[in-house]
Amino acid sequence: MSELGQQRCRACSAEAPKLTEPEKQQLMPEVPDWQLVVRDGEEQLQRVFTFKNFVQAQAFTNKVADLAEAEGHHPAILLEWGKATVRWWTHKIGGLHKNDFIMAARTDELY
Repeated sequence: MSELGQQRCRACSAEAPKLTEPEKQQLMPEVPDWQLVVRDGEEQLQRVFTFKNFVQAQAFTNKVADLAEAEGHHPAILLEWGKATVRWWTHKIGGLHKNDFIMAARTDELY
């Protein structure tokens, strides 16, 4: 388990600062399979996970959903045959917070 994956999310308000570029660059090596993407003007972490079939992909998305609910931090999940795309970002601040990197690391561990 990675150091980042052992951490838990901290409650965050709409006034919480987004991560700076140096902070993001420091955290990205801890989640090397994730990409920084911009959707609807908001920076997000995204990764596509592949599986042998729909049932395995669905089981994984259920695990991610359970983790998200336990942490009170919810991603966008797209379930397709043989793959699941997960995107983490902090809705309240319209961008990335350390919580998103924590959840990306924890999602990797579920995979």
